[in-house]
Amino acid sequence: LARKVDEIKPADWDIEVPNFKIKGREWLKSQVSRAFLPKYFPNYKKYLWIDADAWVNSWQAIELYFKGCENNKLSISSNADRSYGGLRVEWFLGSFARIKSQNYKHAKSSGFSEKIAREVALKPHLNIGVFALEANASHWNVWQKNLKIALKSGRIWGSEQIAMNITIYCDNLSVEILPSYCNWTNIVGMKYDTERKTLVEPYLPNHEIGIVHFAGKNNDQIRNDKNFISKIETIDGKIIDRKLRFNN
Repeated sequence: LARKVDEIKPADWDIEVPNFKIKGREWLKSQVSRAFLPKYFPNYKKYLWIDADAWVNSWQAIELYFKGCENNKLSISSNADRSYGGLRVEWFLGSFARIKSQNYKHAKSSGFSEKIAREVALKPHLNIGVFALEANASHWNVWQKNLKIALKSGRIWGSEQIAMNITIYCDNLSVEILPSYCNWTNIVGMKYDTERKTLVEPYLPNHEIGIVHFAGKNNDQIRNDKNFISKIETIDGKIIDRKLRFNN
């Protein structure tokens, strides 16, 4: 990457984590170091993070992230969308339902109080895989504070995500929640517009997908195989074979 970028910095364990949680997986530093980006790369006004399993399909999304983080707001997308499906529930005793909330589960397993876990339980889950934040935003310090709590009791993986959700929903820091097409994770739900030659949302107005993000176990095949062929529906109802990984 050295020929393509201005700076490369090795990550540190910016928050101390026990070795039994790391188990030699030094790449897990990325779950921690992203909360300390201004330390690694000082003298920038804005910071944009994009996970390594995501690629930019439309530059409009990048412009929205930078626009959204102005005036010290976190610019981020959520996993709540009309095409993503509704809440997951577990039925018991015939007619009672237990809501299965990602935010609630992660908050509890990360050592946060029942009050905080319930406070974030039904909020739209903010996906920290893509975000933008200004250098002087107060989010950095509050995020780091919550991340220390999450890392003390919970797993490293996903700690930065629940820490940021709590930063926004419980510490009430400013946020600009962008449309889901700015960080699209519902890969099987995308469609292809053959006229515009681009990936789009499945429903009208079929907005162009901004960032394609292969998050979650459902996308393991695509992540692990550069040549994986997906079946994807076009907006006129046909099924085509297509590689969904980035293609320059």
